[in-house]
Amino acid sequence: MAKLLSGKEVSERIKEELRGDVSELKKQGIFPGLAVIIVGDDPASRVYVNNKKKACEQLGIYSEEYALSGDTKEDELIRLIENLNKDEAISAILVQLPLPKHIDEKRIIEAINPKKDVDAFHPVNVGRIMTGGYDFVPCTPAGIMELIKESGISPNGKECVVVGRSNIVGKPMAMLLLHENGTVTICHSRTKNLAEKTKNADILVVAVGKPKFVTADMVKEGAVVIDVGINRTEDKKLVGDVDFEGVKDVASAITPVPGGVGPMTIAMLMKNTVKAAAINKTKSK
Repeated sequence: MAKLLSGKEVSERIKEELRGDVSELKKQGIFPGLAVIIVGDDPASRVYVNNKKKACEQLGIYSEEYALSGDTKEDELIRLIENLNKDEAISAILVQLPLPKHIDEKRIIEAINPKKDVDAFHPVNVGRIMTGGYDFVPCTPAGIMELIKESGISPNGKECVVVGRSNIVGKPMAMLLLHENGTVTICHSRTKNLAEKTKNADILVVAVGKPKFVTADMVKEGAVVIDVGINRTEDKKLVGDVDFEGVKDVASAITPVPGGVGPMTIAMLMKNTVKAAAINKTKSK
């Protein structure tokens, strides 16, 4: 039976450290502030935004929510972002994705001040992740790296396979593993002989959005398996992209769904927000 990598436990430790950091910043007259923008009424997005607001309250971080209607025009959203860029009480800006189809996500991301871009999606921050001189890392890959460290395994010299090539998880995940001297393979929908690639992995990160996609016969004995997926089955159960019941008997460590990567994503967002406050020296509102 694999060791369970509980993001819930690790995230609580991180948040406890951040409470102290927030308190110290406030003594210096620096007040972390997060602005979250949600456009439309996507149920999953609403859950994520509520979780982020709750985490801010727990840590003493000031937060503002801007809930915009689904028919909000692109230029209206950009004007809001430009105002938040100038707002001295806001250290961090997050636009909840996905956005309605009539809005160009690329244009919206590029409108955010890179020093307030705590999702680390702005091209400036993406470039810094490539070179290794970054301030912010996308929250999910950052959280995964913390969980990998918790497993007691270093990526140094290990075969690391990332299944999924999104800008949000797959690509930055590969770069972070590379920065830690992992030998990285990125797999995707066009990869041939996928099981051969995944079976070679000492560290396997799966982010494809397909329930129970990775099965036990695709996993190397003793591998560390990180499941990024959150999928709801017909009977309303949450399952990951990995067949947990089968893979837990093959892997040495595995993340559960829920309670694995999800809580870490929120914790790393809070960590980025606190870091942004120090960079931007934000004031109280």
